Amino acid sequence: MADVLRTRLDRLLGAATAKKLKSAFEMETGEDLLRHYPRRYVQRGELSDLGSLELGEYVTVIAAIDKVDSHPYQDRRTGRRRERVEVKVVGLDGSGDMRLTFFQLKGWRGWLQPGRLGMFAGKVELFKGRRQLTHPEMRIFDEEEQVEEYERMAGALIPIYPASAKLASWRIEGSVRVLLDQLGELEDPIPDDAREKHGLVDLSEALRLIHRPSEPADHQRARARLRFEEAFVTQVVLAQRRHETAALPAVPRTGRQGGLLDRFDASLPFEPTAAQDTVGHEILLDLAGDHPMHRLLQGEVGSGKTLVALRAMLRVVDSGGQAALLAPTEVLAQQHHRAVCDLLGDLAEGGMLGGAEDGTRVVLLTGSSGTAARREALLDAASGAAGIVIGTHALLEERVQFADLGLVVVDEQHRFGVEQRAALSGKAGDRRPHVLVMTATPIPRTVAMTAFGDLDVSVMRDLPPGRVPIQTTVVPAAERPTWLDRAWGRIREEVENGHQAYVVCVRIGGEPAEDPELVDAPADRPQPLAVTDVAAQLSEGPLAGLRLEALHGRMAPDEKDRVMRAFARGELDVLVSTTVIEVGVDVPNASVMVVLDAERFGVSQLHQLRGRVGRGKAAGLCLLVTDMPPDTPSRARLDAVAGTNDGFELARVDLEARREGDVLGAVQSGRRSSLRLLSVIRHEEVIASARESADRVVGRDPSLASYPPLARAVADLVESQRADYLEKT
Repeated sequence: MADVLRTRLDRLLGAATAKKLKSAFEMETGEDLLRHYPRRYVQRGELSDLGSLELGEYVTVIAAIDKVDSHPYQDRRTGRRRERVEVKVVGLDGSGDMRLTFFQLKGWRGWLQPGRLGMFAGKVELFKGRRQLTHPEMRIFDEEEQVEEYERMAGALIPIYPASAKLASWRIEGSVRVLLDQLGELEDPIPDDAREKHGLVDLSEALRLIHRPSEPADHQRARARLRFEEAFVTQVVLAQRRHETAALPAVPRTGRQGGLLDRFDASLPFEPTAAQDTVGHEILLDLAGDHPMHRLLQGEVGSGKTLVALRAMLRVVDSGGQAALLAPTEVLAQQHHRAVCDLLGDLAEGGMLGGAEDGTRVVLLTGSSGTAARREALLDAASGAAGIVIGTHALLEERVQFADLGLVVVDEQHRFGVEQRAALSGKAGDRRPHVLVMTATPIPRTVAMTAFGDLDVSVMRDLPPGRVPIQTTVVPAAERPTWLDRAWGRIREEVENGHQAYVVCVRIGGEPAEDPELVDAPADRPQPLAVTDVAAQLSEGPLAGLRLEALHGRMAPDEKDRVMRAFARGELDVLVSTTVIEVGVDVPNASVMVVLDAERFGVSQLHQLRGRVGRGKAAGLCLLVTDMPPDTPSRARLDAVAGTNDGFELARVDLEARREGDVLGAVQSGRRSSLRLLSVIRHEEVIASARESADRVVGRDPSLASYPPLARAVADLVESQRADYLEKT
């Protein structure tokens, strides 16, 4: 029956079983259950190998009851008489034994009898030196059933399902068996030609093989098909989005001869890198098209993405339009405003005394902008006097209007949702703006194809010529306290040579840290060092006499801007900061950074942080201070950062240590997971093949009218919470 997948479980299995499945796994339909794939498969002998069970593991075993004892006792809390039943079970092959312990088990004498065979599921504990399951879920076979089950499991692979304390694997298997017996042939969301090209079995066969394999090759074929399906349906959604975007009209932004872009290029005191030239050319071609650009620009730390974005904004201004740059923090927005104004010089002072003829205005709009500054910025944006508007979330407010918004640039896009991007784009009215989103966090190709698959992708790896690689060293403060003293000495040496330094802390002070889940952290782990404490300690101790100030997110905006400007002008020697300086901050004179409690930062975050030093002619030095002992995962991550300056390599290291849901930015568990078998980290070839097939299908029929099963699968994905990660792009 083709409708088994869409039929409610209470109609297929009865209300009681359906209620348990709903409670344990949020299952509601036949498809929810049949998409609950086995975690692994075992032979009968493996299920009865009691001698190899690991403590703390949730197990399912087949064993024979050897001995049953009853022990009455008095409940100390209530004074009532209670009964503890202890059952000794042995493996079918004599591989070992274990104890099952029950409290107040009713009617046990009728079925807990020596010689009976049963399946038992629970968490393995140790009690008085013996393995034990306390109150395990169990299934005791009667004589007829015992023979039948024993024979059934003799040569077959037995599926072991993700289970819960209230719902054992064999109960899930029994429910699955009921559905498989009435499954019939199913409509397949993968078109026939795509299935044939990739040698995939159909959906009905895949579900049977993954739940009832006779040999390993069966479930391997099933997994290959179902994995491809997950990638394919996701890629069809993204292909449709690309097709819809390509069909939208946009104003071509072709620029003009002798305009701002030409004058800016002629004024540059350096040659752009090859990557800047290549990516810049791609973007200018996009801007000249009559459909809106949707491009992701990812680049190494310090690769010059701001220059590329500025050239795109100038092309739009030369075409009579405006550009808006959206930044996630005020510090970054202010940094962008300073950098753009410095790069443009008098070209950013259009209509102002001393400004260049035919120049434009660059205005800043943040939540903390003063009343007069805000009013002027809003007026310049609405009138078109400001060709470039830079700001934070304040740009999304309803009162912010543009005369002709032609380009939206979103920096550090992972900090914004698609709704925020759309809100800013919506200020262009009926004419769709071009969109450029940027990130300095390298994204592996598989993630780019999945989480950013509706965008064209440009990559910049080259660094400006003359940039010396940053030297990164792990400072094991607990093992070698003198190394930390030496770190402060290095800061003094760099300052004496005319350079500046950062000291980075996890928290501001006065608040508990959001401690990451470090499996190797000691139980009595102290709170990490805070900016306010460290700034005071350094000023009075190892860095006494140096010009030192703190910077953090709780400071008033004007004060933050004052400190950052003072540091940029060289009026401060040391900046003690939180991660507000992680991205965008560009002080070429800063040459050394000390990161305290470095193990509490992510790999990519550390790579971003160290990118703040070594941006000028002086070599950069980053010192990662940690108390974590060697041969721990935390130290291994720090060693990986110290071992390479390649952000793309570190992105892979970072992803390997993270869960799939963290990569996609979504809850990837239980019924809501759209990626049960597919890993965007490991299955690059599958995703690439699925993308090609999706492009062909959508190219032939964008509405999927000719593919009803695929259209339904796409609708299910888009309408469910499983697609949350798609909406974060």
